[in-house]
Parts: sequence; C-alpha cells; structure tokens
Amino acid sequence: MKVMSAIERCRTAALGGHVARCEKCDHTDIAYNSCRNRHCPKCQGAAAQEWLADREAELLPVAYYHVVFTLPAPIADIAYHNKAEIYAILFKAAAETLITIAVDPKHLGARIGLTAVLHTWGSALTHHPHVHCIVPGGGLAPDGERWISCRPGFFLPVRVLSRLFRRLFLEKLAAAYDAGRLHFFGDHAALAERCAFAAYLAPLRKVEWVVYAKRPFAGPQAVLAYLSRYTHRVAIANSRLIACDDNGVTFKWKDYRAKGHDRHKVMTLASGEFIRRFLIHVLPSGFHRIRHYGLFANGGRADNLARARQLLAVQPKQNEPPDAEANADEPSMHSFPCPCCGGRMIIIETFERGSTPRTRPSSLIRIDTS
Repeated sequence: MKVMSAIERCRTAALGGHVARCEKCDHTDIAYNSCRNRHCPKCQGAAAQEWLADREAELLPVAYYHVVFTLPAPIADIAYHNKAEIYAILFKAAAETLITIAVDPKHLGARIGLTAVLHTWGSALTHHPHVHCIVPGGGLAPDGERWISCRPGFFLPVRVLSRLFRRLFLEKLAAAYDAGRLHFFGDHAALAERCAFAAYLAPLRKVEWVVYAKRPFAGPQAVLAYLSRYTHRVAIANSRLIACDDNGVTFKWKDYRAKGHDRHKVMTLASGEFIRRFLIHVLPSGFHRIRHYGLFANGGRADNLARARQLLAVQPKQNEPPDAEANADEPSMHSFPCPCCGGRMIIIETFERGSTPRTRPSSLIRIDTS
C-alpha cells in the first residue's frame, strides 16, 4: 500500500515542487517532486546515474563477464511468502558458487569480486526470480602477489557452476526450514510438514538448474551501459506501456521462447491483474537488491581495488571535488535546460505538499511530469 500510494502521488501537486524560469526567454516550467520510492518506474533514473558515477571509478581494465542464476519454478512459488529469506539465500548461494569455483586451482585459482543484482520479474511481469552477476575476468592470486586472468572468452564452466549452485541453495534452504524461518500458505500449506517439504524438494535435486554465462562485455564502458539499464530497473518501464483503457493495460513484452522478430509481442491485462503482477515484485522493507561480494565486499573493496590496479599497472581515476565557494552565490538551477531555447532554467519558487505555486508568469506554463 505504501508503494502504490507513493507511485500514485509521484510528480503531482500532492508532493509539492518548484517553478523554474529560463533566464533568456522567460519560459516557465512547473516541476512536481518525485516520490523517490525505489519501486517507482519514474524515479530510478537519477538514482541509477548517482550509483553509476560511484561505480565508474571502480572499473578495472579487464574483460567483464555476466552470469545469471535462476531459481526453478517450484522454489519461486514458495518465495511469494518468503521473499526476504529465499532471495537472500539466492544471493548467498550464487556468490558462494562463483567464489568457490573461481578459487579452485582446477579452474581459475584466484580470489574474485562480483556485483550481484536481483530481478524478480519476467518480461510479462510474471514471478521469475534470478540474479545477474557482473564479474571481472580474473582475480588476485591467493597470496595477493599477482593478477590471474581467465582464458579469453571463457570464465568458468557453466555445468560446474549449476551443480554447485543447486547443492548450496538446497542446503541453505533446508537450514532455513529447520530453523523455522520459512512459512507456507494456500496451496503450499502442507509443506509445513517435514516429509511433505522433503518430497517437494526431491525432484529438484535431480534436474539441472539454470545458470547462464553470457559472452564478455565489449570493454568497461559496455559494463556501465548494461548496469545503467539493470541496476535500478523495476518490473516495467513507461516506454513499454501502450494503452490504459476500459479493456485494461496494454504493454509490450518479449517472449524469450520464440525466435527472431516473433519474440516481440503485445499483451493486454485487466487493470487488477496488471497491478497484482506489478506488486508481487515489491521487495521487503530494507532488502538490498544490489550486493557486492568477494574482492568487492564493502569492508575491503578499496584496498582490494587498489591492489588490483597496482598489479594491472593502472592508475585509479581521480574525481575532482566541486568548488563550493565558486558556486556559493549562484542561483539554484533546474536539472534540465530550457526546452525552447536551451538556456539556463533558474528555480524562482518552491511550494509545499498539496500547495499550488504563487507565481503567475505571462508566458505559457508547461507542466513537467516527465
């Protein structure tokens, strides 16, 4: 309810805003405040850019690989009412799998770092929990004295990753069950019985779990381009919406089981069903959907990156601090240039939640809700 309330009021007078005027042509915009809820499709652009600026300085001049760990449907089904627990297990099992296989001398023999991003949706807004992992193609030797690179175009064997991921996840899931941290309702209420739960998991121990390793990115900039689309993305973007009328909500989606141009399709859902599908991707309060592991874990990230750059013979990027004194007397600026002449937009008024602006300029006001 909090998420839906925030999205409904986002960029409306209910949240207040400001008035900006072009210093050249007097064009005036009214810009309403954003809700800044992390599930709002309209509020993630600024957060993504800020996060990317912090990550850009951490990129290493090596190939980066993209590995995806996906939960089987039976596990996804019981995650509906156990989101915090099962999503956390997914993160831990995926990270531990990569770190364990990478440090094995039979494979890479190095300590690696990775960034993991949780997605819980498919293109049609269905429940499809999976973790995207971005991993440099190499790591520090166990003694920390050299950088070990993986083979060109090949990071780690997918089948080995899949089987270890399956074992680790099921072990952690069983431990959570034994500790009483899992809850079952509706069609799965019978799983509260230990024998029923064991029978439910038994088939999953024999099937291959989906671990997908994509080709390496084309350089560090491609990594940033990918991260800008995926780190702060929510279940659906406004650009995919086609119509909202008495028939329901119509949107574009991609059918990954089809081939070629047949993948791109259009779907119409009843309004209630569309809202239901959106809301199943709301995360528990305080749950982090971007996490760092191994060399990139927050505790030792700076030291590990500095050591990696030293071994790779590269210098860290230096960010110059802004000159606060030089801008102290400057008026507050709007974040976008004037749409009429490209001039500077200066904020001339702010107004509180539920209020209307006092300014009544002579030029036509354009309400900015983009």
